[in-house]
Order: sequence, then structure tokens, then C-alpha cells
Amino acid sequence: MPNIELLEKSLPVAPIRIAALSGCQDLAKEVDKKLVKFRKELVAKKKSEIIPQGYCEPSFLVECECVRFGTGEGKGYIKESVRGTDLFIMVDVTNYSETYTVCGHENHMSPDNHYQDLKRIISAATGKAHRINVIMPFLYEGRQHRRSKRESLDCALALKELSDMGVSNFITFDAHDPRVQNSIPLNGFDNFFPTYQFLKALVKNVPDFKLDNDHLMIISPDEGAMSRAVYFSNILGVDMGMFYKRRDYSTIVNGKNPIVAHEFLGDSVEGKDVVIIDDMISSGESMLDVAKQIKERHAKRVFICTTYGLFTDGLAKFDEYYEKGWIDKVITTNLNYRIPELLTKPYYVEANMSKYLASIIDIINHDVSVEKVRSSNEKIMDLMTRVNGQ
Repeated sequence: MPNIELLEKSLPVAPIRIAALSGCQDLAKEVDKKLVKFRKELVAKKKSEIIPQGYCEPSFLVECECVRFGTGEGKGYIKESVRGTDLFIMVDVTNYSETYTVCGHENHMSPDNHYQDLKRIISAATGKAHRINVIMPFLYEGRQHRRSKRESLDCALALKELSDMGVSNFITFDAHDPRVQNSIPLNGFDNFFPTYQFLKALVKNVPDFKLDNDHLMIISPDEGAMSRAVYFSNILGVDMGMFYKRRDYSTIVNGKNPIVAHEFLGDSVEGKDVVIIDDMISSGESMLDVAKQIKERHAKRVFICTTYGLFTDGLAKFDEYYEKGWIDKVITTNLNYRIPELLTKPYYVEANMSKYLASIIDIINHDVSVEKVRSSNEKIMDLMTRVNGQ
């Protein structure tokens, strides 16, 4: 079990309970299994020492739901007591597969709908739970993180609203811009990255994958992903390159200046495996264009790693690029909803985050430093030693 030495020297804040909103229950069940296993291992190691009540349970999940009236109005309902607990509420705002009925019409859940349901469950627990923590892997309105001209600041506003409702800690992954936490300076805001899980998935699923400068290069698809690519390349000791988007500022399409071309800055990628790293695949057009250009520069294999695979325009383009040999693998986490079809694709690889998330919950419940789980440096170095030593 990770961090067992740290946890056995500390006491939990309160008994853990996990409330998973509709659309996030599959991930919550995986996390719960891992957490139950962690706690059993720690209790076995402590042997005759006193174990706090509720510390080791067959499951930490509590059942909750947001029921709706015929008009579409809803209410949050937690089906068992959470009084005195350290409550972790999990929500996936991207899961559009969930539906609800309004006056006989079926609607798909939007991020706004999931956010309202989150507030309903929070309000059902406020004043009862000892502490409320929100696990929101894909940060609601995270891409609307700054104001240009007369625009709303949706992400900052949402965080402030949840803070005012009594949320103590926010746990998210690969936030589009973590500076949104400036809107809630007195609350906990932990932003984690799946770097180690990406590498582990690549090593497991890609034959002859080498983690050294002679065989590997990291690419940032745009300026926004630079910090991720810099960390990735530094920890692995490999070269990095980047693309920047050349736009036509004389034209506006759908509220944006259209991208004319992706220009490359960096050393030769010829004969090397290339990892393109970013926070998300939305439609995927920019990512695929970058992958094609990398392949045209005679890269050996092209791997796309993103925390969130949204695929808002479907998978047809990815199928086409895979068949043409322009991409080899697409790696995303299981932190958000993925269409079942994606899981069957020969190019798709999952980076499973359930064990990591369970460890994060365990650490926060013990109210000790999260740096042990935030930093994956040691794990990555060990992985490199194993892979390159083969």
C-alpha cells in the first residue's frame, strides 16, 4: 500500500464516506475497492493497536440520488446518515450519457446539470457531515478561466459558490489553468497529474518502448501545454519540442480567430518515438494535425496522451488517422465518461486512475501532506530503471 508509513502515524479526521453522483458511479466503485484494500492492509499492520470506529469498512460508498419532478426540477437525497463523516462527493460533469425528463421530453445531462446536482447533494449534507470535499476530476467551466473583454468568469464563480456552501477541499486533475484557485484562497485546492500512469500504460502496452533521449521525444501541441511537456521531458531526461498555432486575426469563426497552421519548434524527431501531451482531447482536430506533421517528419511512432478524452466530434477522424499510420496509440484516463465504442478501438489505451485517487482520499482523510502522492518522481525514476535495464 502506498504511503503506509505516513498513515500509520496519523489519525483520520473522521470516518470516510464517498457519495458518487449519477455518471460517476463506476469510477467511485473502483476507488472504493482500492480504499477498502488499503485500509485492510493498514489495520493488519497495526495488529493490536486501537482502530478508530468506521476506519475499516466493507464499503465506504453512500447511496445518493437527485430525483426530478415532471417539470425537470430536482432535489438531492442522501439515503443514509453522513453525520460526523469526512464526506467526499464525486462528480463527472462531462458525462452526457445521463438523461432526465422534462414534461415528457428526454434531455441529456450537460455540465450545468451535473453542477446543479452537485450543489443539491452538498446542501443535503451541509451541517451534518464533519467535512465536505468535492472530487471533480474535470473542473467545471475550467476552460473559462480568464476574462477577455465583457465575459463571465464561470470557473472562479463556481468555486466561490461551492466554498460558500461549505466545501473545504477541492480535488481535481490537470486543471486547464490551476490559477483559478485564487478565487478561493482560504480553501484546499489540490491539482494532480497522471504523468506516472501515462508512462506505466505506455510501457505496458507498447512493445520496445524506451525511456531515454535516443529513443523518445516529448511534444507540446500548443503553448498552453508547455508546462506539462516541460515536466515530462525533464523527469525523463529527453528532448522536447512544441507547436504553436498560427491564426488568421483578420477573420472570426465561431467567436475565434481560425488556426491557419501549426508551426513546429524543436530538434529532429526522425526515428524517435514521440509522445504528444495535453490536458484534453476535445474535437481532436489540432491534436491530429500535430500528429500528422510529426509523422511527416519521420517519427517512428506517435502516441497521444491526454488526461481527458472527450471526442466531441466522434471517433471517425481518429480511426482514419490510425489506419493511415499517423497515430499509434491514444492514452486517456478513466476520470471522465468515455463512449463504449472508444474502449473497443485498437489504438486506445486506458490509464487507470482509481488506485491513485483512492490513495489521495486516504491521505486527505488523515489530514497529512499530499506531497507524497502528488509527486510521482520516485515512481517514474524506478520505472525508467526497470524499462531501460531490460
